[in-house]
Amino acid sequence: MAQNLFDVADKIVVVTGGLGQLGRQFSLALAERGARVAIIDSRVNAGLVAERLGEWANQERILCLEADITDKLSLETALRQINATWGVPHALINNAALDSPPNAPAEENGPFESYPESSWDKVMQVNVKGTFLCCQVIGGQMAEAKRGSIINICSIYGLVSPDQRIYEYRRAAGAPFFKPVAYSASKSALLNLTRYLATYWAGQNVRVNTVTFAGVFNHQDETFLAGYCAKVPLGRMAHEDEYNGAIIFLISEASSYMTGSNLVIDGGWTAW
Repeated sequence: MAQNLFDVADKIVVVTGGLGQLGRQFSLALAERGARVAIIDSRVNAGLVAERLGEWANQERILCLEADITDKLSLETALRQINATWGVPHALINNAALDSPPNAPAEENGPFESYPESSWDKVMQVNVKGTFLCCQVIGGQMAEAKRGSIINICSIYGLVSPDQRIYEYRRAAGAPFFKPVAYSASKSALLNLTRYLATYWAGQNVRVNTVTFAGVFNHQDETFLAGYCAKVPLGRMAHEDEYNGAIIFLISEASSYMTGSNLVIDGGWTAW
């Protein structure tokens, strides 16, 4: 039993946003350990898949599907393809999300008082409604099968407020910049969606947990990195493969008694 505690071989795992920075890491880590990974992404083409997945692009253990997670019919179509190829999923990683990048239009990164309603709606549509629909469609099928693990990807900014002081250097240079509100609010919503579903589906043996991540190195500018890393007890951002262990743990039998929980992996950000 000890040998197989973290085994994910032959598990059918759906990863939304699976061609993105972290989604790619989750997908490859699972496939390398024998899982069958169904990637759902908003844009799927041969060139992008080859770029993101390399030698795994044409492997039988990875299935790439283009679907819109904010559209229930689109998700149902994708799930039928997964069912026809492999069967009922064993796990769902709700990874797809929108955030406002530093190079977003000025109004998105401006003061709260003028934050665009359209930007709020777009982020909520993907981060909250998209996760809700994935749970409803894919999680619902797992509940019918009376087994499964759902992992909702959260952020430290769903637990605590962004420290706007990190961005003061941008404002000092004459470009008003504030970390926007919608991402934080959307990630907070996932915490209680997780608790709700964990209790709702407990009788069907579907476990639902949240994983809260901190920032990941992604070619950020040096001034930002200095300000950010000064707030992290470990003194740095995460490398993009450092969250894979948590994903494997939550899908495997190693976490068989864990549901409704929030696993925080943030280098200590929220500890002080």
